[in-house]
Amino acid sequence: MRPRAAWTAGVLACLLLGPAPAEAGPADGSLIIGMRLEPPGLDPTTGGAAAIGQITLYNVYETLTRLDNNGNVLPLLAKSWTLADDGLSYTFDLVRGVTFHDGTAFDSSDVKFTFERNRAAAGRNRRMAQFANMAAIETPAPDRVVIRLKQPSSLLLFDLARASAAIVAPETAAGNQTRPVGTGPYRFERWYKGAAVVLKKYAAYRAADRVAIQTVAFRFINDAAAQVTALKTGDIDYMPGLSAPEVVGQFRADARFQVLTGTTEGETILAMNHRMPALRDLRVRRAISYAIDRQAVIDGALFGFGVPIGSHFAPHDAAYVDLTGRYPFDPARARALLAKAGYGAGLELSLTLPPPSYARRGGAIVARMLGDVGIRVRIRRVEWAKWLDSVYGRKQFDLTIIAHVEPMDIGIYANPDTYFGYDSAEFRALYDRADQALTVAEQTRYLKLAQIKLADDAANGFLFELAKVGVARRGLTGLWTNWPVFINDVAAMSWKE
Repeated sequence: MRPRAAWTAGVLACLLLGPAPAEAGPADGSLIIGMRLEPPGLDPTTGGAAAIGQITLYNVYETLTRLDNNGNVLPLLAKSWTLADDGLSYTFDLVRGVTFHDGTAFDSSDVKFTFERNRAAAGRNRRMAQFANMAAIETPAPDRVVIRLKQPSSLLLFDLARASAAIVAPETAAGNQTRPVGTGPYRFERWYKGAAVVLKKYAAYRAADRVAIQTVAFRFINDAAAQVTALKTGDIDYMPGLSAPEVVGQFRADARFQVLTGTTEGETILAMNHRMPALRDLRVRRAISYAIDRQAVIDGALFGFGVPIGSHFAPHDAAYVDLTGRYPFDPARARALLAKAGYGAGLELSLTLPPPSYARRGGAIVARMLGDVGIRVRIRRVEWAKWLDSVYGRKQFDLTIIAHVEPMDIGIYANPDTYFGYDSAEFRALYDRADQALTVAEQTRYLKLAQIKLADDAANGFLFELAKVGVARRGLTGLWTNWPVFINDVAAMSWKE
């Protein structure tokens, strides 16, 4: 293997490993993963950015349950659990002998602290509702937690595997934004702002003998061409989500690399701000939906990597309903609906686009399509921090394109305060029935009805399910083909000569 470039060697030299290694991979157990975006912080219990979980989930922080490559729920900090017959209480038996990276012991009190902090009125957990449904969190023993629910939740075990449910300690929680402390196989080493976050293997991890990668650096490279160059020059070993799908063929033809293509939970939407007068009108939202040729967006922005969707649900899920025919590409019908809504002479809307290439490239295509039916679009390209502040936080936008990457996140439409402001009592009732279902058949029925409701209301413009297109150096094993949750499970990876 070739030596790493100067940037890589310089960073690795700062990792308490002594002099910079002459080569990467098996010789020193190091790994460099490329990421499109730098996270705004490193605490997934208070921050909503997917980039936080890509670095920290299952690496730095652990959860009671976890997901595998196919989205199955498995034990993690909870080695087993039982559900009461009435569906209102879960008893979790915890793994013993676990420590946080500062050396303090993990026990049931840390679970109680975390979940009570997540549901606190002053908290900032983006999934506060799932913790608010916990009527009581009891700790009858250091290795046992009992969670009593106000209402049954068929999604609880799944939800507890997400980044928002990462277990933190009261001694260190306040500093987790910049110096995260968890129980995972890797401890935080250093954050080079604007460049990389570095993690180092936690020697006292309970299964340290099964962790092969000694040091991992997550390097931030938003530019698509720069990602390709970094892979080819050996500056990074793995780009889990390549921003340049047009060059996948080059990597497939190069024996130095492996290409992994799979699915994600990334429902990519043209989000519409229902607080805006024009977008409160169902006819306008439907007109926008008819104006968009989803497949043309996928082909033009993603070079065919993506699956059209007609509601906010992943096509690979068993409860999926194919609603792509609800709004076929029909510009004439779009113009007619705009005229009926009083916008026959045209309508002007802004389209705020964050940095990812699917948004920037897709946004340009969508803007042209909307222009063809009389909607003049003013494109605003913003950096990620600005998008989080103005769109997600202050809700100052008309339209935006974003991929919602959390698994089974159709429940966001049950919150009227969500940035796009969809407010439907009927949808909330359907989602509650799905969440409280005690059988898979009942849950599936109501999830399907919820999808149909979102489509009928044109709650947003539903575009495509984001594909996972990853490129790695040959010899790196343990990579996830699919992304049921956006993480990089470094402990599962290793170098093979």
